[in-house]
Formats: sequence, C-alpha cells, structure tokens
Amino acid sequence: MKFSPKNSLFPWMPQLNPQVWILAFGRFLSEVGTGFTLFYAPIFFVNHVGLSATAVGFALGSASISGVVGRILGGSFSDSQYWGRRKTLLLSAAISAIASLVLASANNFTVLVMGNLLVGFGQGLYWPANESVVADLTVPEQRHEAYAITRLADNLGLGMGVVLGGALISTTGAYRSLFIIDAISFVVFFGVVYFAIKETYKPVDAKVAISLKSSWQIALSDRRLLIYVLVNIIFTTYISQLQSTLPLYLKNFVALNASGAEFTEGTISIIFGWHLAVAIFTQLPVVRGLKRFTHPQSLMFSAVMWAMGFCLMWVTGVATDYQLWWAIAALSVFAMAIVSYTPSASALITELAPKSQLGVYFSISSLCWAAGYFIGPPLGGWALDQTPAFADNFWLGLAASVTVLLGILDYLDQMLKDRI
Repeated sequence: MKFSPKNSLFPWMPQLNPQVWILAFGRFLSEVGTGFTLFYAPIFFVNHVGLSATAVGFALGSASISGVVGRILGGSFSDSQYWGRRKTLLLSAAISAIASLVLASANNFTVLVMGNLLVGFGQGLYWPANESVVADLTVPEQRHEAYAITRLADNLGLGMGVVLGGALISTTGAYRSLFIIDAISFVVFFGVVYFAIKETYKPVDAKVAISLKSSWQIALSDRRLLIYVLVNIIFTTYISQLQSTLPLYLKNFVALNASGAEFTEGTISIIFGWHLAVAIFTQLPVVRGLKRFTHPQSLMFSAVMWAMGFCLMWVTGVATDYQLWWAIAALSVFAMAIVSYTPSASALITELAPKSQLGVYFSISSLCWAAGYFIGPPLGGWALDQTPAFADNFWLGLAASVTVLLGILDYLDQMLKDRI
C-alpha cells in the first residue's frame, strides 16, 4: 500500500494513502476550533464566571465519565459491519458541535458539567474510529509516520486556534464566541468526513469472526495491553495538566517578571503557540529518529522529557526573574514529550491488536485518556486551591512520578522482546 506521486511538491513527506491526508486536513480544521477554547476555558470559568478552580477542574474531568461510554461504543461501532468507522466519526462530530454550543451558554456549574459530558462523549466516539481508519489505510512500516502526520495536523490546528483565540480575547474579551467558533469547526469536520472519507472497515470472514463480548474479553485478558493501559493513564494524566492546570497556574500564581506583572491571556497564548510550533517542527524528525527503537523505548524517551518539563515548570514558579523564559523552556520540552509519545502509543496498539479487534483495542487505549482526564484536572485544580508553595511543588511531585513510569515501561519492553 504505497502512494508515491512523482510530482509531489514535498518529496520529503511520507507517501501515504490520500485519504490519510484528507482526514488529517479535517482534523486540522476541527482542532483550530478546539484551540480557541482548550487553554482559555479554565481561565474563563474561574476568573469570569466565578467558579472555584476545584469546581472547574471537576467539571472538566466529568468529560471522562461520558468519555468512557463514548469510547466503549466508539470501539464497538468501529468494528461493527453495520456501523463502521465513517458513521462513528460523523456521529462524533455532530455531538461535539452540540457540546460546544452548550458550553457557549454555560453560566453555572450544572450547565458546565452538562457541556463537558457531551464533550467527553463526542471525543470518546472519535478516537477509536479515527485511529482505526489510519491503521486500515497503512501498512505497519508506515504507521509511525502516518500517526505523526495526523498529530502534526492536530498541532497545526491547535497552534492556529490558540494564537487566534488569544488575539480575539485580548482585543474583545468575548470568551463565549470561542465556543461558537469551536462548534463551527466541528460542523466543517463533519462535512469533510461525509464528502471525502470512505468506509475503511472490512468485515472479517464469518468463520473467524468473534462476538463483541468475546472481543472485549480477549482484549482485557491480554497482559501486554493491560500494562500498556497503566502506562497510558499516567501519560494522559500528564497531558491533562498542560491543558487544564498549567494555564491557570501561569495566570494566577506566576509573575511575568521581577516587577510582579501578571501573565495575561495574550502572553499565555503566545507561550502555548510557541509550544505547538515546537511540536509542529519536531514531529516528523523526532518520529523518524525514534524508529530505530522499540515502542516502549520511544515512550521512555517521552517520559524523561515529561520529567524535565515538570522540573522547568517548578523553576518557572519559584524563580525571581526570567519567568517568561523558564515557561517557554518548559513548554518547549513538553512539546518534545508529546510528539514522542502519541505516534509511538498508537503504533504500539496496532502491534498488539489482532486485525479483527483493532477498534476494541483502540477503544481501550482511548479509555486511558478518559481515565487520565478524569484524574488530571481535579487533581490539578485541587493543587491550585492550596497554598502557593504547594502549587509550586506540585510540579516536582509529577516529575518524581516519572521514575515509576520508567520502571513499568522497561518491564513492558522486556515482555514484548520475550514474545518475539
């Protein structure tokens, strides 16, 4: 399955099925809308609506509750000959658009939770189907770069959304319009999938087909997958801190410089824009550099990057000068941590999963994100509701937890090598 257009303007780019590029373009458009809201929602609901950081953290984490249901259904639908990947993506986009409109109208804790429950359900349906489509359209040796391209599209969209969102807030202060733009982006993504993406699921032979219940039982008895689940929950808990805890920490706890000036929303948007720019420009080089290593070893590299980033964020909080530069350094390292994590994690699932159970395996992998985002935002919100010293040292605690992650990954690496 090779696609190598001779007249390509970018011969250094991976040669992939055209539908992978179309899907990546659709993801780029939807992530532009997500970037408008992702980093500003905590600031808006705490500083403008008047909710506590703990309440907002809980509301953001509530998306993981419905996300569990969405991910289970998303994996099951994706492996169903009566439903398939494409319809699951369309349903996800429709629900996500509605969720953004609910959040645009939220003015109390109850509506905020309702909006986030819809957000979680839409995201839950999306990920197993999306990852399965990419696997369907590629061969194993292409998947590292294929998943890197889709993540590149994510980061490009997020980067543009964060920068444009920050500019909009700085000039108008119209936070609620960000959620409306997010809803529009999901409608556009719906259109891309509807008109340009074909169904990629191919039902297995009836003689080897297994029931839905048996498929989940087989997956949940795979020890390698269960160890990976623990690893993935830890990683996604880390990622959730960047999106829910870190913006509010910079805004409310860190001085911009020695004079005591605060980080503004505009400054925060620039920092996160830089973070995403680093991710964009390092995505393919990092993935290609890690191809020589096993998937667990690539994840170990990511874990070390997370520890370094958390330590730099601690320095940002306790430093008496150059706080802006310490924050930029921390977000740069976090970018390296993410670009080395996401493609390796997805490619590892395709190695573990039988072809007939790809959707279910990706569903379980996606459930880890639900778990991580259920743990992360409330944990970070609670830490920020404590003393400033506690909030600063929270980052050191996260860095220390990486030692446990490295031990688990080394064990998983040995287990996979023993199976060869």
